[in-house]
Amino acid sequence: MPGWLQSLLNSEWALLVLFGVFVLEGAMLMYFVPSELLVPGSLLLLGHGPRELFPILGVAVLGATVGQYALFKLAKRGGREYLLQKRWFRVSDRTLTRFDGWFDRWGPVAVTGSNAMLFTRGMLTVPAGLARMDDRRFIALSALGTLLFESMLAGLYVFGVDLLW
Repeated sequence: MPGWLQSLLNSEWALLVLFGVFVLEGAMLMYFVPSELLVPGSLLLLGHGPRELFPILGVAVLGATVGQYALFKLAKRGGREYLLQKRWFRVSDRTLTRFDGWFDRWGPVAVTGSNAMLFTRGMLTVPAGLARMDDRRFIALSALGTLLFESMLAGLYVFGVDLLW
């Protein structure tokens, strides 16, 4: 690991940098890093004792929820066609239609479910915004799903590390 990165991770700025990473992940702008690796990677680099685990989980949930809320508001205000025209929005019309169907079928609870599942994480953010879901309800359901997802990944990492040693 480069010295500057190690220095940053050992500084008081580490959680702030991690917060920024999770905001980008929540807003679906981190295409080059799978979201499934962010919490385990953070625990690997920063430590996985209770002193590190709970702040990392808190930052992950808060950052991802902020990012998802920003995307939710953009979908709510800009609409479907606006998002589909943006180069940074890498979800096809066909895929978005499929997730619209999930939201229509399962309702707001699908936001929590999709946030708690591998590979579909955050995909119901846009359909929730397009359906004009209540902001507070979206934030609560999004945060709950993210907490479930990140806690599961943290638990698997900690259990795996303890099992190996």
